[in-house]
Amino acid sequence: MPRRPARPEQPLEPREGEVLVWTDGACSGNPGPGGWAAIVAWPDGVTEELSGGDAHTTNNRMEYTAALEGLRSLPQGTRTCIVTDSRLMLDSMTKWIAGWKRKGWKTAGGDPVKNQDLVRALAAELARHDVRWHWVRGHETGAEHAHKALNDRADRLAVAAAAAARSAA
Repeated sequence: MPRRPARPEQPLEPREGEVLVWTDGACSGNPGPGGWAAIVAWPDGVTEELSGGDAHTTNNRMEYTAALEGLRSLPQGTRTCIVTDSRLMLDSMTKWIAGWKRKGWKTAGGDPVKNQDLVRALAAELARHDVRWHWVRGHETGAEHAHKALNDRADRLAVAAAAAARSAA
């Protein structure tokens, strides 16, 4: 069966007064030691870097945690755009979450939603804010990708947090 063509990346266009939260997760082994990072970019140009890790986790858990901690850091009612390079994160939050809630946190196949603790916590944070989601292709650097330098920075912070979690274990 032929592969579907990759979806094109759309340019990120920040909206007036919107806080951008660039997120990423990393895992050394899957499962294994992992890290997450969220970079909060305020409309006035100030940025805050958040990160953390877990000695035994999965990459998907770290992706969810990055978005969750980024949202938790914001005052209630903040207009925000979560920028992620994770299709799972994007699809979970924009396509599947409403159905999961409606079905009692079950997937279309009837199985319990994976990482349900984090997905439910994210649902609670989404209710506190005005959130939209934006996907960028990850792991691209250089001058032609300067517009998403904070994605690369979030990746480096998450990898460093995973290394620290491995050392602490």
